[in-house]
Amino acid sequence: MTTPRPSTDLSADEARRIALRAQGLLGTPDRRAGVRGILRHLGAVQLDTISVLARSHELIPYARLGAVGRRTVEDAYWAAPTARAHSFEYWSHAACILPVEEWPHFAFRRRAYRARPHWNHALPDGAYDRVIKQLSAEGPLTATELGGAKRTSEWWDWSGSKVAVERALMYGEVVCVRRRGWKRVYDLAERAIPGPLLHDDLDDAECLRRLVRLAGRSLGVGTRADIADYHRLKGEQVDAVIAESGLVPVTVEGWSKPAWADPTALEAPARGRHRTTLLSPFDSLIWERARTERIFGFTHRLEAYVPKPKRVYGYFAMPVLAGGRLVGRVDPAREGRTLVARQVTVDGAKAVPAVAQALVEAAGWVECTDVRVERVDAADLREPLVRELARLLA
Repeated sequence: MTTPRPSTDLSADEARRIALRAQGLLGTPDRRAGVRGILRHLGAVQLDTISVLARSHELIPYARLGAVGRRTVEDAYWAAPTARAHSFEYWSHAACILPVEEWPHFAFRRRAYRARPHWNHALPDGAYDRVIKQLSAEGPLTATELGGAKRTSEWWDWSGSKVAVERALMYGEVVCVRRRGWKRVYDLAERAIPGPLLHDDLDDAECLRRLVRLAGRSLGVGTRADIADYHRLKGEQVDAVIAESGLVPVTVEGWSKPAWADPTALEAPARGRHRTTLLSPFDSLIWERARTERIFGFTHRLEAYVPKPKRVYGYFAMPVLAGGRLVGRVDPAREGRTLVARQVTVDGAKAVPAVAQALVEAAGWVECTDVRVERVDAADLREPLVRELARLLA
């Protein structure tokens, strides 16, 4: 691919602020649009099973809107049994909640799954048809209600019904537009997806143009790899459509690779109020490690799956965002009404007030009345942090 001559030169700080604004973390958030507005703005909210303070999909709007009620968050994502769907769950950056209006633009991925009949799990004879018939006759059901999610206690040892319904989900014949507890509730797509959206009419090129354009809008500015990673596209898929995506080529100070920007992000300087908050490790601001290091000079790694003796920052270390910078990390836990900071990393004494503010706000959100600090990597900053927490909690 031949990249056109860049139309704009951006400093590293300009690119950082553009990225923050594009992610809803710089400037005044649109509170009227609420959680659904955040979902549309980001284009995808990643799901994950880990729950420390809260699950990641709850932490994403919290980071942007502040202490929005957790029940409000859940209700905004998941449709009630008789309500119109506002979102659906599908494979994007990972398993993600996606705005329902983007259903047609994932047709390229559904077609790719249908063209790949062999998957990780063997599909028992007749299981697929049985699942579709049961959903058709009985309405929305969980995997347990379809006959059981697992054959044994092993995590990956799925039952035939679970294999079948997950394959139907990938193919687009079945959809998840709500969860019950943490269980997917499966329904026929023809029943759950609004009629005008229920089609795979768009060809691959149109789907990819849309997702590249959305990724560029949600990132503000990014390299080819950044844009591809947002919805887990292949580099050659991005190359094939980026010239027609509406994104414009730019150069960014200190970036070794060509970059592309959302033209609306270049129209006015990125200014406004910075959020001070804890970030989920699965937040789309930081979910691509190389981009996080390039923009913030911050090494981000989820250590939940790292053996405990080899962890550096903790099981679920949450970066602290303040003043448009990543200024530390907190590995949190909860003990009754106490938020426990098991391990804290602070980028110097100037960052202590911001880390304390982020901890106190998070504690209030999850209905904790106290914050206890166990370990601070820089031992001389422990007492200043404890004093600041006491002041804020008084």
